[in-house]
Amino acid sequence: MTDSNHPKYIQYLQQESSYPHPAGDISLVQTHISFVLLAGDYVYKWKKPVDFGFLDFSTLEKRKYYCEQELQLNRRLCPDLYEQLVTINRDGDSFCLNGSGEVVEFGIRMARMPEDRMMGRVMAAGELGRDHLDAIIDQLVPFYEAAAGDTAIQKFGLASSVAVNVLENFDQTENFVGQGALTKEQFDAIVSYSKEFLSHEDRFQARIDADKIRDCHGDMHSANICLTDPVYIFDCIEFNERFRYTDVAADVAFLAMDLDFHGETELSNYFIERFAEKSGDTGLLDMLNFYKCYRTYVRAKIALFTASDPAVDEETTAACIEQAKKHFSLAEKYAAA
Repeated sequence: MTDSNHPKYIQYLQQESSYPHPAGDISLVQTHISFVLLAGDYVYKWKKPVDFGFLDFSTLEKRKYYCEQELQLNRRLCPDLYEQLVTINRDGDSFCLNGSGEVVEFGIRMARMPEDRMMGRVMAAGELGRDHLDAIIDQLVPFYEAAAGDTAIQKFGLASSVAVNVLENFDQTENFVGQGALTKEQFDAIVSYSKEFLSHEDRFQARIDADKIRDCHGDMHSANICLTDPVYIFDCIEFNERFRYTDVAADVAFLAMDLDFHGETELSNYFIERFAEKSGDTGLLDMLNFYKCYRTYVRAKIALFTASDPAVDEETTAACIEQAKKHFSLAEKYAAA
């Protein structure tokens, strides 16, 4: 079933006949920046023509570039998952996937992962265990060791550089204060804590000196992990280097925060302890609470952005507002800690 509010090419892609392969039970998933179509054994991802300042997909040329970046960067952890660049082309009064007419849109095609192995589902079923986290750690430790970390990247670990990302979140959410998901008291407490932590420049310099600022994943939480063998850690940040050039502590804090968010505090603690042990990076513990606070605030912001998208249905909007509220509460707890 198609929705007339969606772009015409998305309506076209919700029909089984639009694909050169079996594509029964097509489903559409939306985020604030993407349309994702699950079609048969494949996933097709299309970028929305949005410009949030920190992310700019406003032109076809930019969307093509960031699709190419997405393929290249995600192949670091998922070499066999990210398959190819695809196009939607004009075909008379209709469209054609990978056709020969005028290019209407660029996207990427991925192999479809088993949905029952997605980390969120495994966690919701109460089946997430330490062995799953060990498998994730076994992927991450060599990934960070091999990741680029030259002088240009290390500068993103400075307190002043980190502050750009953290304070930008506050600027972008200030209009939401008092609108139902975020109270003024919460906002003030989180801002105050974050600014105070950022004033300790020596803490950030110590991480640079320890060579822990790398070209990371940038968006590592349970929705972007599939617990297959090997584990897939997918959908890294491709649209803005300053979100990906970061402290390893900020990357692992994202997943630890997500485990906290879902009530898996014991597993969150285990994940950090084991990662610090296997990587030899005990210094990340000094930064963990700060980066957890930052990461949960980011998730709240994204939920509010998604809820504000007119293309999103009412049920999704309501769910996103509740999710944002829960993330802001968690941020407040980290700030108080």
